[in-house]
Amino acid sequence: MAVIRNEALHKQVATAMRTSITAGEWPPGTQLPTETDLATTYGVSRPTVRLAVAALRTEGLLDVKQGRGTFVRDTVHGPSATVEQSITRHGIRFETSTDAWWTGAEEATVYRVPTDSITAPLLGMDEGEMTIVCDRLLTNPATGTRALHRLMLPMEHIEDTPLVRTPDVTPAKAYAILATAGHDLTWREHVSARIPQPDERSTLQLSEAAALLVSHRVTIDRTQDQPLILERLLIGAETAALTYAVEAQQAPERTRRAKATQ
Repeated sequence: MAVIRNEALHKQVATAMRTSITAGEWPPGTQLPTETDLATTYGVSRPTVRLAVAALRTEGLLDVKQGRGTFVRDTVHGPSATVEQSITRHGIRFETSTDAWWTGAEEATVYRVPTDSITAPLLGMDEGEMTIVCDRLLTNPATGTRALHRLMLPMEHIEDTPLVRTPDVTPAKAYAILATAGHDLTWREHVSARIPQPDERSTLQLSEAAALLVSHRVTIDRTQDQPLILERLLIGAETAALTYAVEAQQAPERTRRAKATQ
């Protein structure tokens, strides 16, 4: 490898390795040579090779498999799973597009946690107020796509419902319990993205370059405009897409009157 002045050596090695990958010399699934062999090939030290590999992992070109080595990643052509964020109601029974993900094999973790700067505003509560949280790892049985689901139940909103005794229910069941209790339900959803934490990356089996989609769904009593429960869904952005059916809403009466006078 010809050394270029005024450019970090590990970047030059990363460029050479990237060229080998894109040219097909190292097809997807290929295990890379050892650090020692790569250092000899490029005439650099092992720490330099390590930095180059780290850079290509960040780009999503390489995966390091514990105890096995470093491999060229398969090309990602787009999401392998589409999560339709829809809710269908049949009387007091509800269906969601992810009902099939709740196979019963997922072990729920239930505990109490106070609201924080993110969850408190979504629930219309003060920070530090107590909630019951139910966490689950879900898997799409069709594609193997993984997602982390959290159901957050404010104590003051569910104290008169069976959710106090059985918080480890599916979202559809939680909606049914609230509807049976007399609540007229509607939903608002907030979607953002961030870099996954190491434990999230490991649990969801994400690559080094993957971003995380974060969906917060608030179940609201329509009559009182009061948030009742909060769901959080974490899923890899490179393997899944969230889709929505969007319907036009009737403009408020005052808005229609204002436009009519223009």
